[in-house]
Amino acid sequence: MLLAALAVMLAWPVPVLLGRARWVRRAPAAAMALWQSVALAGGLSLIGFPLLWGLTPFGDTVVEAAPAFVRALVEGSWIPLLEHDPWLPTRIAAATLALLLFAHLVLTLAVTAVKTVANRRRHRQMVELLAAPPSQRSRLAEGVSGTPTRVLPHDVPLAYCLPGLTGSLTVLSRGLLDQLSEPEVAAVVAHERAHLRQRHDLLRLAFEAWHRAVAWLPTTAMAQRAVAGLTEMMADDAALAVHDRRDLVRAIVLTGEAGSPTSPTSPPSPTPPPRPSRADNVQGDGSVPLTLRLYRLLAPAAPLPVAVRLLVVVAALCLAVFPLVLLL
Repeated sequence: MLLAALAVMLAWPVPVLLGRARWVRRAPAAAMALWQSVALAGGLSLIGFPLLWGLTPFGDTVVEAAPAFVRALVEGSWIPLLEHDPWLPTRIAAATLALLLFAHLVLTLAVTAVKTVANRRRHRQMVELLAAPPSQRSRLAEGVSGTPTRVLPHDVPLAYCLPGLTGSLTVLSRGLLDQLSEPEVAAVVAHERAHLRQRHDLLRLAFEAWHRAVAWLPTTAMAQRAVAGLTEMMADDAALAVHDRRDLVRAIVLTGEAGSPTSPTSPPSPTPPPRPSRADNVQGDGSVPLTLRLYRLLAPAAPLPVAVRLLVVVAALCLAVFPLVLLL
């Protein structure tokens, strides 16, 4: 019953409360760890409760009961157990449903990953075809990012990054380089570099797959938006560690009409590169309001004390491990 209660709590009230919490802006990395633990523990509880209840007649633990469950189905030895447990057919159905749900989650993650890699590859090919010859400003941006940089010949301010299996790519537009000063371009590129370095694409991919697998659960969309916002906050914080706050804020304001400087807004061109889908890159997908980023940058709150952030991380680890302890 603990797993059932945990599954219900993590499916609705906990994500709603966490999504409304304001302290996450003061500690986005700790909040990200907590969101990951909520998703992981929620998935384990959702699968574990019917699995554990269904395997009860076959052993005291999942490790012991699972092989016995398979043997009983293959050999038909579960039939005599009906005299002692009339709920046995329902238990078998519940355990089977749990296994199918686990397979569905794993398959959805695999399909999402394969599609994402394929879309990134196609998008990169289009960028390589449309990219303008390198200039002094683009070489500067490449030096700041530490990754290959391509400049698209479009007037709309644009910046995003494309993670890849064989190397990452930073994509800028000519409009961005023309409208922003060198310090502002450097701040934007540092933001993108933080996305790549901290592998926000993998975080976004996991929550994208979770949402696709259980789209009927509204809180998965809430989690996806929250994680998108947290990745932007973490990238902003990384850029602010090495660049002036005014440069980053001014860059966001100057490119506000076309979206944030890290939003892959498609430029107005007959042959623009395809816009990456939500899981294709690590940028915001419109779920991170520009005003929220500006408010956080213009009126920064004091970071949470280190002790509080450590407490959040420890709580996240305990939450992630708790369902496993109940199952094993």
